[in-house]
Amino acid sequence: MYNINSHAVLAPLGRDVRRAERYSNIESNSSLFNSPSKGRYMTLIGDCISPSLRGQGEEMGTPSLREFTPTNRRGTTKQSIISNKMFMIIFAFSTVLLPFFAVAQTPVLSLDTILNRIDQNNLQLKSYGLKAESYQYNAKAATAWMAPMVGVGTFMTPYPGQMIMDGRDKGSLMFQVEQDIPNYGKLNAQKKFIESKAKVERATREVTLNDFKTQAKKLYYSWLVAQQKLKVLEKSTQIMQTMKKIEEIRYPFNQSKLGSVYQTSAKLEETENMKRMQEGEIGRAKAWLNSMMNRQGNTEFKIDSNYVPQFVAATALDTASLAVARKDIAKMDYNIQSMQLNVEAMKKQSRPDFRVRFDHMSPLGSGMPKAFSVMGMVSIPIAPWASKMYKSEVKGMQYEVEAMQMEKAAMLQETQGMLYGMQYQIKTMQQQIAAMEQKIIPTLQKTLDVNVLGYRENKMQLPEVIASWEALNMMQNNVLDEKLKLYLMIADYEKELYR
Repeated sequence: MYNINSHAVLAPLGRDVRRAERYSNIESNSSLFNSPSKGRYMTLIGDCISPSLRGQGEEMGTPSLREFTPTNRRGTTKQSIISNKMFMIIFAFSTVLLPFFAVAQTPVLSLDTILNRIDQNNLQLKSYGLKAESYQYNAKAATAWMAPMVGVGTFMTPYPGQMIMDGRDKGSLMFQVEQDIPNYGKLNAQKKFIESKAKVERATREVTLNDFKTQAKKLYYSWLVAQQKLKVLEKSTQIMQTMKKIEEIRYPFNQSKLGSVYQTSAKLEETENMKRMQEGEIGRAKAWLNSMMNRQGNTEFKIDSNYVPQFVAATALDTASLAVARKDIAKMDYNIQSMQLNVEAMKKQSRPDFRVRFDHMSPLGSGMPKAFSVMGMVSIPIAPWASKMYKSEVKGMQYEVEAMQMEKAAMLQETQGMLYGMQYQIKTMQQQIAAMEQKIIPTLQKTLDVNVLGYRENKMQLPEVIASWEALNMMQNNVLDEKLKLYLMIADYEKELYR
């Protein structure tokens, strides 16, 4: 962050204000503007009014500043005694309570710490591991056989009312057991296909983690820049408050206009609104980062305000290196492998399945022996009306695999061009920011210093000083805006490389 030379602006103005307030009894702004006589406030002028007016005051017999010295000395002595007592009380309380404050100190989290906690604690990322584990069990279930079928009934039993000529005509009681025997090649191919889906889920987790990391980096950088903007606004507030005090002191002696006092008040409130905006940005970033780390949204923590994002260009941007680095390409590879395994599983549908059935008959009458029946069956999937289904599905999947391979090549080529473009853009932004920090801001700072010096000597009006102050303040905020854009660009660049 650039250094704002606020001391050069505030120190001279502060001396003017303190010198004037040292000999005054003014308690509020209302007493300043409702004064019945300007003569009683002659001691407020100090160095804030022109030397000619100070000389005229002495010639006219106006009480000089030295006449108020004894009274002020007695008041100062009494105030110093009270101040010493207050200091001792505050020191005692701070000594007792300091250990408790140290325990409750707000933790400072670095960017790496936040990214690690997101990787470990984020609920959505945990869900992918559970899905991958479920596919392992589903793969085991794919090799299971169908349950056997058991039946009980009658065999060759005459209808009621029929004449039975012999005991053998009563029929038999039949018990039946049937079992389907699947083709092992089919089951094994289906198992491999289901297992491959677990790899896809794990790769999906890496892709989602990369998205979360990029989002966390952007929130962290937004928070970082918001803190820097608050520092700039705080220094601007100090300058404007000092100008307001000087205008209030000069006003009774016609050294300034009442509108200038109101103008400084408006500028102060405008600066406060800008502070509130940045504080809201910090609160938003804090809440989102907490939710991504699976913590309560209002959990307090701070970031490393000294952290500066660094741009490290990739040493190689060929498609082979990108294919290794990018997890979405790995996910596409796993999807292609999964589809190829599904194609193999569909091809195995041409293999037959088997079925075995055993029947046992016990006669209901005499004269018939117990009997049994054993039957083996086999399916014929190569029949033309049956093979049409799996052959068409295999052909469709093969085209889909080729389409995904072309999509993968196109994504790699597009990413390569995008990264080269982002590199050039980042370098250009760095050069622009360096020029603004090293050339433009120092020039505007010198302009403000010169205008403030002229303002102290009553050679320049407040609106001119405010104009130079606004120009410097606007440029400082523009630099921070450009830095934020640069940081976000770096985050997007690292996202494409899955860093």
